[in-house]
Amino acid sequence: MNLELRHLRYFIAVADELHFGRAAERLGMSQPPLSQQIRQLEEIVGARLLERTNRRVRLTEAGRLFLAEAREILAHTERAADLAQRAQRGETGELRIGMTRSTPLSGHIPRAILAFRQALPDVQLQLEEMNSLQQIDALLDRRLQIGIVRGTTLPDALVSRRLFRDPLVAVVRSSHPALQGAGARHKLRTAVLAQEPFVVFARSAGAGIHDHVIALCRQAGFTPRVTQEAREASTIVGLVAAGLGVSILPASCEHIRVEGVSYVPLADPSSMSEIHVTHRRDERAPAVQRFVQLLVGGRQAR
Repeated sequence: MNLELRHLRYFIAVADELHFGRAAERLGMSQPPLSQQIRQLEEIVGARLLERTNRRVRLTEAGRLFLAEAREILAHTERAADLAQRAQRGETGELRIGMTRSTPLSGHIPRAILAFRQALPDVQLQLEEMNSLQQIDALLDRRLQIGIVRGTTLPDALVSRRLFRDPLVAVVRSSHPALQGAGARHKLRTAVLAQEPFVVFARSAGAGIHDHVIALCRQAGFTPRVTQEAREASTIVGLVAAGLGVSILPASCEHIRVEGVSYVPLADPSSMSEIHVTHRRDERAPAVQRFVQLLVGGRQAR
């Protein structure tokens, strides 16, 4: 006969009450079966755990030592069960998330991350900066569980949901001739920038936005003359301020304020970038579903 958790629960109840009748009432059973279970337990462990008389019940030395271990075993079992249940609900573990360099500049994403950390503080978030193409590879290799990417064609193994649109804007010096006399709601056509030198994201830093800018210029009838590349949006804006060229960036970068630089909406219909959340089609981790729900739900609430 094997020692079972029920034996420990019965023994702890008797040890706490030092009375078989009260212990049986606490356990919701009658006294004879409880006495039988305690005798069975003593046979299994090979030691007398309780001294019984008509007047009282008390622990033997073996019973006192066994009680401490029994309590620890039950507590550990309950902790293990609670941990498993919380993991099943997506409340513990680790979540590996990829994002592009410009993604955190949108207020929506940081708000979703903060809400997730507040709701599920025991889930460890591992945030990795990758361009969209690198995120796709990492998702396929299961090095990431969630990607936050700019809209692009995805392999069949991945699914995505659009979070929001992030329009592209021209980044030019405020003294640029195209802005002279323009109103506050003025928009530029990309073709106006055809003769300008361009400062752009290095493709290794921002493949999604890099490719979108090149495609946008070609649709406007020219190939941009790239004279400078950079890995940070703030660096690009600084280079524009220094007169090294113009740029096209997501509107989410407009909070980077540099004297002498203006952000101007583009009139081209295709100057609209989309941010998507993506994961593997066969992903079943509850934490992934919770994070996606927070992202998408936060988008809909706005």
